[in-house]
Amino acid sequence: MENNHINYIEFKAPDLEAVKKFYSGCFGWKFTDYGPTYTSFSESGIFGGFEKSGEAVINGALIVLYHEDLELILEKITSAGGKVVKPIFSFPGGRRFHFTDPAGNELAIWSDH
Repeated sequence: MENNHINYIEFKAPDLEAVKKFYSGCFGWKFTDYGPTYTSFSESGIFGGFEKSGEAVINGALIVLYHEDLELILEKITSAGGKVVKPIFSFPGGRRFHFTDPAGNELAIWSDH
């Protein structure tokens, strides 16, 4: 993993079983469940996941970058005009936060540290 590279793509879905069946059947993707509300995929060219959500899908995908030092990159982002929309939080496997760029695009950065 390299700092500042796109590392993961995350989608929302109201029915995880339906998306798993669709992507595994059409494209051969493999899935790993992390509880009842999240599944990650592999064998797609890039790693990603689906979060169970009742929210309407607006942007389609959340681009997730990697950085080993979340606090450092968060400071750089806010100093450059980005806005934190979800503060640093923990999840199985690491921590991350979400931000918007000056154009309003929402991205996330995660770390395994």
